[in-house]
Amino acid sequence: MEVSLLGQSPTLLSTRLKSSNPASIPPVGKKRSRGVQLLVEEYMEKLKYYCCVEDVHLKSNPKGSSSMFLMYHSNVKAQIDAEDSVIMQQIRSEDWVIVLDEHGRDIGSEQLADLVGDGGQTGSARLAFCIGGPYGHGPQLRKRADVTIRLSSMVLNHQIALIVLLEQLYRSWTIIKGQKYHH
Repeated sequence: MEVSLLGQSPTLLSTRLKSSNPASIPPVGKKRSRGVQLLVEEYMEKLKYYCCVEDVHLKSNPKGSSSMFLMYHSNVKAQIDAEDSVIMQQIRSEDWVIVLDEHGRDIGSEQLADLVGDGGQTGSARLAFCIGGPYGHGPQLRKRADVTIRLSSMVLNHQIALIVLLEQLYRSWTIIKGQKYHH
């Protein structure tokens, strides 16, 4: 089973069990800060014992409209739609798509472990976790989502959401394997 984290201004994270194909994390947006990158690398190193993860970068604001243009012309929808298209190109037909959104279903670490553990029973080749950009997810991705969950009821910067998700995926695997990380 592969787990994938897809994000509009953020990230696509894929993970699979070691016996499966490689996973990918194609983040959309600005380059990660050094501190964020160090934490991402730390958790990816930990996750490699449970699943494969690949980091791929997607262009932010793919249609080339500038932030100033969006701010002054309120063309936020154009940015959402453009990023939505880029993310949808990364999603495979056989993916189980999990959208991360502050309005999603509230789940705990054990429920996320169940979701990851049960992922292989969905008939999907990978789980695709999608983190939204500054304006959220587009309509295509929301429609394609198999489930929508939240990491917090607060809005999180996509880089912070990525770190929280990676830590929770690591925690999920330790729960699944009965290892001593979770409590």
